[in-house]
Amino acid sequence: MKKTFLLTALAMSCSIASWAQANYEIIPRPLSVEQPKKTGELVITANAEVGVDTQNEAMTRNAGMLVSNMAEGPGLPMTFNPKAKKPAIRLSLGLKSENKEAYRLVVDKKGVLIQGATEEGVFRGIQTLHKAIGTERTDTLRLPYVTIQDEPRFGYRGAHLDVARHFFPVEEVKRYIDILALHGCNQLHWHITDDQGWRFEVKSMPELAKKGSIRKQTVIGHNLNIYDGQEYGRGMYYTQEQCREIVQYAAERYINVIPEIDLPGHMVAALHVYPELGCTGGPYDVWSIWGVSADVLCAGNPQTLAFLKQILDEVSNVFPSEYIHIGGDESPRDRWKACPKCQAKMKELGLKHESELQTYINKELETYIAQKHGRRIIGWDETLEGGLSEDAIVMSWRGNAGGIQAARQHHQVIMTPNSECYFDYYQLKNHQAQPLGIGGYLPLSKVYSLEPVPAELTEEEGKYILGAQCNLWTEYVAAPEHLEYMLLPRLAAISEVQWTQPQLKDIEDFRSRLPRMIEMYKRKGWKYCPKVE
Repeated sequence: MKKTFLLTALAMSCSIASWAQANYEIIPRPLSVEQPKKTGELVITANAEVGVDTQNEAMTRNAGMLVSNMAEGPGLPMTFNPKAKKPAIRLSLGLKSENKEAYRLVVDKKGVLIQGATEEGVFRGIQTLHKAIGTERTDTLRLPYVTIQDEPRFGYRGAHLDVARHFFPVEEVKRYIDILALHGCNQLHWHITDDQGWRFEVKSMPELAKKGSIRKQTVIGHNLNIYDGQEYGRGMYYTQEQCREIVQYAAERYINVIPEIDLPGHMVAALHVYPELGCTGGPYDVWSIWGVSADVLCAGNPQTLAFLKQILDEVSNVFPSEYIHIGGDESPRDRWKACPKCQAKMKELGLKHESELQTYINKELETYIAQKHGRRIIGWDETLEGGLSEDAIVMSWRGNAGGIQAARQHHQVIMTPNSECYFDYYQLKNHQAQPLGIGGYLPLSKVYSLEPVPAELTEEEGKYILGAQCNLWTEYVAAPEHLEYMLLPRLAAISEVQWTQPQLKDIEDFRSRLPRMIEMYKRKGWKYCPKVE
């Protein structure tokens, strides 16, 4: 990619119109940025028009996003005119590409053309323009002539949000989605149930969210047996109508929302409401500490599968995602070993190891949601332990090993190793100078070093890697400002991992582009870690 020189917006005196110049050194780095040998620039001023070649709901919405970006960033009011013959910015379909997110952005004397293979590709081009023009206030925008050809490396570019440990209201989830959209993410993995809180309304079981969302108190710090003595979570769950609102908001930004109902472990909040589904019969309290509970759903109780299918019916009716995440991580088998019902089920099925009980549950649910709802399951890499059907997708979090094993077994894989992708880790060496984290040290440079396709895989095996994802668990993250601080600017690093071809990645070049991105965070009011290691 040819370098463009860095030009910052200049603030002129009150008697002279201010102007700003676009800078195409953006994050994530595009596939190709070419500027003509004979330089020139396009000038856009207030009340310029935005047009579309094809007018439909999605293109009209895209145009509205562009107009909003112009008003929010440089402060230039623009008008959407679908009948404009010579608009300053034209949105178009028809780009020939097998990648549905491919786009071409051309700036020349005719104006700005953003052409996509699909409406989604057009949206990606709009985000590139948004980052190129920045957020400096101006009444005259100058865009150097350029041709940008771009498409993402991976089709799955995810970010995870845990709202079970600490709840975040609808508006903050939408803000999180806005942040993802600017970084080119197209998947939000939404972790909505866990031991410490059930956050999804199940209308056929209303007590599940009403009671399962409340814990008596919360441990302070790193499980030091000190508690705050304050009830947490009353009313803190999402109604199905709110979930649909979030799904729609994300879809308008071409982000798919993948719900996670973690099972058969991480279910203490559900067992609090339905203790008969546990191996011991309870009673169970919604967990007030962090970690892994030995209490899980009883695999030998026939009511367990009926309970889970009923929940997944409602989840599938609310979330149109092709994928439903069923967790499967950190599910101890201690209770199953001592449970007569579980041992009887093992004998009935001819199983030798308790891990196979989890596979039995996984396969039952996988078949059910595939046949009834046309969906596929995703599970954490522990789901490999008892064997999986080939159609199941594996999310590899305990390093790369699970992903390598899964790909060799011809499972599709999403790479999210904790060593590079867990954003609840500290991002600076000096832990004391930062908001509370779970521990560990994950600087931006380590995130950037991630290669989602392990070198150990053959070219054919590597095709099973769908993409990569960062995870933000919230045991120690209770406030929106803290959430954003843990996410940014590390999300910028993983966005380039997800989007950019590996031969174009360069950490020093990335660092040179990062200050402009951080300036956008600042002007948008997003919190971020001000120091980068």
